[in-house]
Amino acid sequence: MCGRYSVIPKAKGNSRVASLLEKSLKEGHYNAAPSQNLPVVTIDKPDTIQFFSWGLQPFWAKDSKSIKRSINARAETLTEKPSFRNLLKSKRCLVPADSFFEWEATSHGKVPHRILLKNEELFSFAGLWDEWVDKSSGEVLHTYTIITTDANDLVKPIHDRMPVILSPEAEKLWLDEHESQEDLLSLLKPYDADKMKEYPVSPLVNSPLNNVPEVINSL
Repeated sequence: MCGRYSVIPKAKGNSRVASLLEKSLKEGHYNAAPSQNLPVVTIDKPDTIQFFSWGLQPFWAKDSKSIKRSINARAETLTEKPSFRNLLKSKRCLVPADSFFEWEATSHGKVPHRILLKNEELFSFAGLWDEWVDKSSGEVLHTYTIITTDANDLVKPIHDRMPVILSPEAEKLWLDEHESQEDLLSLLKPYDADKMKEYPVSPLVNSPLNNVPEVINSL
């Protein structure tokens, strides 16, 4: 599961998405949480940063409260669920980030950890998005979900799942409208643990109200 992450415009990065984000994101999201409007890059607008609400609201939902919005989608079952299978074909997106948080269960309670690349560069999660229209008001809601996979050796002691992190090369493939389903699914694997690091952080991250730099500081 991925329930919190950070995306900071000053974070280093050499991917195309990183350069787009530098121009579009003025303030950092140190504690990005579900339901917030956060930056994404979609397959139909690959040169633009858009801000969608985190937590997928499928287009077929009767109203905004009829279903629980999905913040994550399991890579292993994407093709089994009609709502995700259809989005995989044409509504893929990149979700820029520079770290994510997971909570380790210990004898002293749950301890939050920040997990990021060793070089501390920006990267992208693999995501899916959808558009929902309120039939009573005409309001259009754009939402997204982050795809998860099995944890790698770095994350496994903390949590059994992790978000799918795409390399700059994989980012291009994820937004390529000509990629086959088989090739797309092959991208949805655990990131190389040797290229990542983690450290415990303050319980400040437990509340999404705490969008401050201290959230990402090491204990």
